[in-house]
Amino acid sequence: MATKKTVIAFDLYGTLLSTESIAHELAKVYGGDKAQPLAMLWRRYQLEYTWRINSMGEYKSFSEITRNALYHATAEHGLTLSEKDADALMKSYDSLRVFPEIPSALKILEENSDSVEAYIFSNGTDEMIGNSIKTSPDLGPHAGRFKSLVTVHGLKCFKPDKRTYHHLVEQVGKQGNPSEVWVVSANPFDIVGSRSAGLKSAFIDRAGKGWIDRLDENRRPLIVAPGVDEAIKSILKY
Repeated sequence: MATKKTVIAFDLYGTLLSTESIAHELAKVYGGDKAQPLAMLWRRYQLEYTWRINSMGEYKSFSEITRNALYHATAEHGLTLSEKDADALMKSYDSLRVFPEIPSALKILEENSDSVEAYIFSNGTDEMIGNSIKTSPDLGPHAGRFKSLVTVHGLKCFKPDKRTYHHLVEQVGKQGNPSEVWVVSANPFDIVGSRSAGLKSAFIDRAGKGWIDRLDENRRPLIVAPGVDEAIKSILKY
């Protein structure tokens, strides 16, 4: 009888891939002193736009939202953005760097391939995350570690809408058993959202501040880890 595998779904942007690594490309356009603040603001508005449009009951693709957030971030800094530079910066999402512990995490997944079924679970469109993974210099060569990419584009909504987590559960073949699916994310909204839908979750706390989100004390992560590699180890022991 085959051993039941542990299903783990990994958030992509901000968990495996560092959106702040895009600062290198921003520096080419706006200089090094503005690059990091711009990268952080771009990410802030990218997420804020998804939450706002969810609340409005409307939808734009994650690619469109990401581009619009870039224009917002540059305008807030009093900068101009040409279409050519916008195209180049959007293209840079295809070559984001991973966080330092991700190679170790990928090795753990490889060593435990008989007992772990790994997925990517993202707000991005199929094309966007497919490109981000395939052309990432760090993640691309290890894309085979993941059984499939689960995106929310077809649902026309974003995390933390419950429909996205129900969709994940269905896509990994765990209908009716959400507690058999783990979500690993560095985004607190993703953790609370997955817990509200009945899934297990592990929060990646790279800042070392612990779980400080206070939206819902009853929907805390079951695991808090300093990196994805440690989260996987803890899940396997859970």
